[in-house]
Amino acid sequence: MLTRPVPSTGELLPVLGLGTWQTFDIGANRDARENLADVLSTFASLGGKLVDSSPMYGSAEEVVGDLAAAAGLREKLFVATKVWTTGRTKGIAEMESSMRKLRVETVDLMQVHNLVDVATHLRTLAEWKAAGRVRYVGITHYTASAHEKVAKLLQSHASIDFVQINYSAAEREAEKRVLPVARDRGVAVIVNRPFAEGGLLKRLARVPLPGFARELACTSWAQLLLKFIIAHPAVTCAIPATSDVDHLRDNLGAGDGPFPDEEMRNRIVEAVLGA
Repeated sequence: MLTRPVPSTGELLPVLGLGTWQTFDIGANRDARENLADVLSTFASLGGKLVDSSPMYGSAEEVVGDLAAAAGLREKLFVATKVWTTGRTKGIAEMESSMRKLRVETVDLMQVHNLVDVATHLRTLAEWKAAGRVRYVGITHYTASAHEKVAKLLQSHASIDFVQINYSAAEREAEKRVLPVARDRGVAVIVNRPFAEGGLLKRLARVPLPGFARELACTSWAQLLLKFIIAHPAVTCAIPATSDVDHLRDNLGAGDGPFPDEEMRNRIVEAVLGA
């Protein structure tokens, strides 16, 4: 799978990761856990690394932690989660709870979720990074209405290593401000909502794949949509979520070349908008 460097360190990350919103929120359900154990193991065996979660995702953090520990995958994964509360004390308590659930002593990436009390948590995370409790610091948002605030934070805080935002062939607002600023400031970009919360795939389910998809070695709309995203020079990694091994394999198939140039990316957008 293609890898991209984290600008602040040069560490290489595969361009496709794994989101856990909804899909890993399955509690103690044994059958569901067995299925997700297969998903996580397959993800790692095919070169996947970044797994993204959050305390707002129900039991997802605990499930990821349990399954990764049982399969001995911790050293193969880049574990990312978030802080999503107000106040320094509550923030520390939530982050420590997440680390216990994920079974990590050092979390690879801790992100301030949706910019909630962002100034407070960035100060705490600067201390944690210096102490080795987190390796990278990030901020996130999932709506275009917050992109201007996100961009301004990237410009004013040199301590931010990652930004996670929504971006897809149907949601291109990030191209206006966030992606250019991230590239200029040397901030890694994680893309959430690559399929617009699944809406894109549902809309395209009965639409034939355009003929030019063969030029990119794409055999599904999911692969074409993901290649559109990861071909953007500012993007480090996209994190589609799935609980289906076949869908996972299909998604990860987008991580190999060839990749679209700008003209081809425009053709993908036209195909999506015209469908």
